[in-house]
Amino acid sequence: MVAWPFAVLTVIHRTIILAFNGAVTNDFLPIYTAATNFLNNRDVYLDNFNWTHPHYLYPPSGTLMISPLGYMDYDIARRTYIIINAVAVLIAAYYLLKLFGFGIRSVAFPVTVLAMFSTESVSNTLIYTNMNGLIFLAEVLFIKFLLERRLWWAGVPMGLTIAIKPILLPLLVFPFLKKQWQPFMGALGIPIVLLTIAWPLSKDPARFVRETAPYLAESRDYFNSAISGNAVYYGLPDWLVLGLRGGMSVIVLISLWLLFRYYRHEELFFLCTAASVILTAQFLIGSLGQMYYSMLIFPLLMTVVMRNSVVRNWPAWLAAYGFLTFDMWYSVPWRHFGEAAQFLRTTFGWSLILIVVFVVLINRWLDARRLGTLHEGLDPPYIRDDVEYSKIPERYRYPEGRPGDKADVAE
Repeated sequence: MVAWPFAVLTVIHRTIILAFNGAVTNDFLPIYTAATNFLNNRDVYLDNFNWTHPHYLYPPSGTLMISPLGYMDYDIARRTYIIINAVAVLIAAYYLLKLFGFGIRSVAFPVTVLAMFSTESVSNTLIYTNMNGLIFLAEVLFIKFLLERRLWWAGVPMGLTIAIKPILLPLLVFPFLKKQWQPFMGALGIPIVLLTIAWPLSKDPARFVRETAPYLAESRDYFNSAISGNAVYYGLPDWLVLGLRGGMSVIVLISLWLLFRYYRHEELFFLCTAASVILTAQFLIGSLGQMYYSMLIFPLLMTVVMRNSVVRNWPAWLAAYGFLTFDMWYSVPWRHFGEAAQFLRTTFGWSLILIVVFVVLINRWLDARRLGTLHEGLDPPYIRDDVEYSKIPERYRYPEGRPGDKADVAE
């Protein structure tokens, strides 16, 4: 009774009011222009990358996929795109909650939907009108299909997103480590097939390789919360940038090794935590990280319902405030402080969440080594011996047996 009215009206407000109203930043206009140009056999890659307006950065395979939008009137196409992404976020929230044992009738569903649509990530995805909602759904479906051993299906959402933007590509490390080749068939086959079809239909596909692809590898100094983006904006020396990126890379690699070594049997916890760490590292250490990418970290935050979650502490949620909040920190009396807080809060948030994961895992490893229980895993006794553990279905927690079982398939 309390949560549903807030959730429903927040969804309507973000989708129908704020998103339909639009903003100065319009990510959809270059998408629509590219779709109409593709359908009319005109040049698609016309951007001047010296300008700061949104650019069209999809490869020819992505152009082919978004081309049906060109058959619609602009306003109808944009509103359709907004609704599709809003529905994608709702479906992703539903499946993510189902993985953790919560149904649509539980209070967790409206609370989660309210929380998601209150964030900058979801709000600006709809307002600016880009496809992050669909990418978030693809991430959740990929995790879901891996957990359910529907390996052929796992490659489908991955392949469809890679064909447009390869932001989820690093997550293919999970089936690679388990020697599961089926997801790679769809993940790599779908983009190749779409590119093969789109290349001869495009008028200027070579310009994507010649001009757009090199631009994607550069660190721009606007709307970029990555370390390199802030370095360009603030003029930081190269040695400092290299040190920051190198230090965060070490933290990430150690965290991923500990997760794989001690938690890979608890697949839901492992996949949601490790996937979020990998993607956060990509946003922070890579060439481009935009705040609304933080939607893809929702799986890590959902693990808070698990007793062994690494985000059951206040610094993790201080970090989440930094990269999720819709608040603006510009200040009239303290202009420089306000601008710095506004520009850097996402970078600090991503950095802090990676540090939190690292510190929690290292502390657990040190405690387990001191107690001589490393062979039982990193979880302290009060978590291992908990009879309730969580509402998570057993098949998602230990689908291949508990650590130490003789019939451990993964070993």
